[in-house]
Parts: sequence; structure tokens; C-alpha cells
Amino acid sequence: MSIRIEVDGQPVEAEEGQTIAGVLLSQGRVSWRRSAKTGKARGIFCGIGVCFDCLVVVNGLRDVRACQRRAADGDRVDFQEAAAGDRGESQEAAAGDQSGNRFQGSDVDA
Repeated sequence: MSIRIEVDGQPVEAEEGQTIAGVLLSQGRVSWRRSAKTGKARGIFCGIGVCFDCLVVVNGLRDVRACQRRAADGDRVDFQEAAAGDRGESQEAAAGDQSGNRFQGSDVDA
């Protein structure tokens, strides 16, 4: 069954049960944020929720692991530049920041 989500303002078709990372990869995106410390592109790395490289904003909630979160019909996915810890903030402090910083690149450093 097909669902529809919004990725960085654009409508995207996805398969029910697909992770957000899977949706992004199926659209040809290999990175969707930058590290605050180095500025290097980040996307999917471990695929099991350990590395925090795939973080996105989902429905206004920052620091969601795209590799762990299944896409749901109507989800709004925005890109963010850095995780709360990368900015020197606690997760709680970052919870109030819903700016949804965007990254449009596709360059990934291994």
C-alpha cells in the first residue's frame, strides 16, 4: 500500500512500512544534514539507530533517527543541520527548537 509524506516541502510517495531513511534513499538522497562540528554531509551510516548520522525533523520533532522511524501517511519530514549534542545543547533544550534547518546536498564523506 502506498502512502504520501512531505519531504522538505515536496510531496513524496512511499510504501507503507518503509523507514524514512528508506524513503529518502529511494528518492536518490544519500545525505540530508551536516555535522555542526565539521560541516561534513551526513545521511544513513549504521542503519540500526546507533550513530545518529541520519537525524531529521518529523512533524516538528527534532533528532528523529530516519533509519528507525517508519514513515506514516501525512508525515512532514524536514532536514536539520545538527543534533542537539552537536550544538552543545541538551536534548531537552533542543526539543523547543523546531526550526527544521535544511540541507539539500548529496555529498557524503566516508
